[in-house]
Amino acid sequence: MTPTDVPGRGRECGHLDDLIDMVRGGESRALVLRGEPGVGKTTLLEYAAGRASGFRAARVTGVQSEMELAFAGLDQLCRPMAHRIPDLPAVQRDAVNAALGLASGGAPDGSLVALGVLNLLSETARDRPLLCVVDDAQWLDQASMRVLGFAARRLRAESVAIVFATRVLDGGLPGTSEPVGLPELLIEGLPDHDARVLLRSLLPGPWNERVLHRIVAETRGNPLALRELPKSSTLLELAGGYGLPHMRPVKQRIQTAYEEMIAGLPPETRRLLLAAAADPTGEPTLLWRAVGQLGIGIDAAAPAVAAGLLTIDDHVAFSHPMVRSAVYWGASAEERRNTHSALAGVTDTTVDPDRRAWHAAHGASSPDEVIAAELERSADGARRRGGSAAAAAFMGRAVELTPQPARRQLRALAAARWAHEAGNAETALMLLSIAEAGPLVERRRGEADLLRARIAFTRNRGDNAAALMLRAAHRIARYDQALARDTYLEVIDMTLFAGPHAGSGEQDEAARAARRTPAPATARPADLLLDGIALWITEGHGAAVSGMRLALTAFRERNRRPEEGLRCLWLIGLTAVVVWDQEALSCLADRYLRLVREAGQIALLPWVLTMRCMAHVLEGDLTEAASLMHEAQTVSDAVGTTAPLYAALCVAAWRGREAECVDLSKRADEGYARRGAGLGTVLGRWARAVLYNSLGRYSEAAEVAGAADQNGRQRDMGIPIWCLVEYVEATARSGAPESALGALDRLAEATRPCGTDWAVGIEARSRALLGEGKEAESQYLKAIDHLGRTTLRGELARAHLLYGEWLRRERRRQAAREQLTIAYELFAGKEMEGFAQRAARELAAIGEGSRKQVNRTKAELTGQEVQIVGLVREGLSNPEIAARLFISPRTVEWHVSKIFVKLGVTSRKQLRAGPSARTR
Repeated sequence: MTPTDVPGRGRECGHLDDLIDMVRGGESRALVLRGEPGVGKTTLLEYAAGRASGFRAARVTGVQSEMELAFAGLDQLCRPMAHRIPDLPAVQRDAVNAALGLASGGAPDGSLVALGVLNLLSETARDRPLLCVVDDAQWLDQASMRVLGFAARRLRAESVAIVFATRVLDGGLPGTSEPVGLPELLIEGLPDHDARVLLRSLLPGPWNERVLHRIVAETRGNPLALRELPKSSTLLELAGGYGLPHMRPVKQRIQTAYEEMIAGLPPETRRLLLAAAADPTGEPTLLWRAVGQLGIGIDAAAPAVAAGLLTIDDHVAFSHPMVRSAVYWGASAEERRNTHSALAGVTDTTVDPDRRAWHAAHGASSPDEVIAAELERSADGARRRGGSAAAAAFMGRAVELTPQPARRQLRALAAARWAHEAGNAETALMLLSIAEAGPLVERRRGEADLLRARIAFTRNRGDNAAALMLRAAHRIARYDQALARDTYLEVIDMTLFAGPHAGSGEQDEAARAARRTPAPATARPADLLLDGIALWITEGHGAAVSGMRLALTAFRERNRRPEEGLRCLWLIGLTAVVVWDQEALSCLADRYLRLVREAGQIALLPWVLTMRCMAHVLEGDLTEAASLMHEAQTVSDAVGTTAPLYAALCVAAWRGREAECVDLSKRADEGYARRGAGLGTVLGRWARAVLYNSLGRYSEAAEVAGAADQNGRQRDMGIPIWCLVEYVEATARSGAPESALGALDRLAEATRPCGTDWAVGIEARSRALLGEGKEAESQYLKAIDHLGRTTLRGELARAHLLYGEWLRRERRRQAAREQLTIAYELFAGKEMEGFAQRAARELAAIGEGSRKQVNRTKAELTGQEVQIVGLVREGLSNPEIAARLFISPRTVEWHVSKIFVKLGVTSRKQLRAGPSARTR
């Protein structure tokens, strides 16, 4: 096929030619063709397929009636490649097999399915380029679209092309299922000249140019509308323009034309078409069996085939998706039910039980427990394959068909839970209202309250979610104290995460209720954590420290199941900070990161990476922190969530990168305040306080740290405590030490009960700032001694810096030079540029020469290249790096070759031995 075979599409064909040529040359490309129905998207897909000589080809077509069947589209794509699935890494192989129904097991992680499909496409294209075309993408099931969109965004150098065709619906709104984050090409109507040529070829005889102009204008050059016009309009309507009706919108006119053509067919033919429209599989054998059950002869297909509406060979296909739509929705409800019932009767229950159940459900005219139970089984199967949306759809239809009210309520509650998991809050609330419509036993009422609270928290974290959750916990406590305690912990988690946006009422009440609700005889780590935090809330730091440490010790025990800690990961990290236990924070972050990687729990990975990144920041290892920060962003992009900003804020602050830090802080203010998660605003202010202190802009540091300190009880746990540290330094250095006395007292309340080297060192450093003479020097030396016993290189360097600055003001130049040099070398070695420059200025003030800037590599690397260098140095292979970074092994090969050139090395051995890489 050449561009001349697609008149009027030279620009579009040129884009597709370029795409095919780049893929033929070893690159990978994705493109979305977007346009109204009938504009020629399918024709362009066929053009791309025709130009891709020598390519392997795979085709997926979205079908509206299959949108609720999880991974239905993916099944179309992957079945021809199924023989390569066993070659995938084990966790990816198992996930893909589970998604496609080729193996039983638990619900697969959607990100592992996506990564498995990415690698499946990459390996399929290893010996020949691969072209995947996805037609009617707006009707793909969401699970398949997420996987294909992920693969399209992550391909780089695999010789794979993925081209989507999707509609622009009425009003310019996008379709239901969308490939996002990909380059798009808008397909519009034919140019006037080409549209007129096409129209003249379809209308016999001479025509007035004004008539042709009006037809072209009102159809907007839509090729399908132009082709269907002669079939739906009489010559009298068109002749000379006299009697030409005012044309309706293009889609409506095409739809009407098809409806009129269908109406003119024999009744038996229309019934056969309806059976074909109701069955999305396109299997001729199934169609013939269904029409046989309906009493329709095979010869009924001939008029539809002759009219160009349908083709039947090894596959049943309509000439255009709008034909299918016109046939299906043009039939009466009774006709549709009868047809679905016939299809249910001929669909093999053992081969395709879900589709059989779906047909049976659409064939039911009244409640039917047998069909409802069948749908419930299909919902459970969909859930095991990781299709929460499909499970909710199956169970939602089961709810409609359930005759017994109590059973209907239970099914509605399960459907609501799955709809919430799928991110469909409105559907979840609707189903929840059905579950709550009648009397519920106490346990089910508690489950409903708990689900309503979680939906509220998802929708707006600063609203009434905590109050709803607390009410649910009180109800649950009447019959399940262990679950009630878990729910009280969840309430506390919510209020701490909400920061200043949460009132303290629910937090205090949850803590008191938790203390009244006894833990099981054999306390779980979560019980110990709840007891410790509840004591902190009600009695303060002094009473809570031993209990919190006991909880951290329990979570560190190797015989504990990982899910015990993963449920309350954020609170564990926060607790380690509260008791000033860096070693516990680092150890637990390492442990849970390893466990999450091994289990393939991708959705949790950004948060575990953030926890480990924060530990690296405290240790002063900003290079490793930045690498994990990029990985968290990569994973978040892969799973379609927003990456936590905490790590990026901390790294930017300690590196002294003002523009980046301020921008991230503003994003935290806007995003977290909008969603009610106010702890992000506190973190942003702390990060800016660190930044401004590093730059010597103490008044600004005092202002932002003071603002973070104006949050009542919220200041006493985690990051807000650190704001007190910054506030003391900023006010002392800006000439207002008296303003810091209250902050120092509150800081001491948090450090003294802990007694760790971290806590003692930080308090001593802060006291030294407000002290004088020998007392100040004693506190500086105490801080250096205790912080020197920790891995907290940044905090130790700040103690040397502050002591050196104090010595310079005391005119003890040699001692000052020693301390400032130590500080500078520590800061420079850890790429803490703001603090390094502050130390350099102090050294210059005592006559030391200018200090060179922090070393940079000869050629700076991108963030992903830095990640790959780090992983190569850990000894990971290309497939292992690919799995870590959600790219294919061939993309890793491509990146490694570029890294070799940039760093001037020729082997992985040289790369492992080289200097630390740095992002640009």
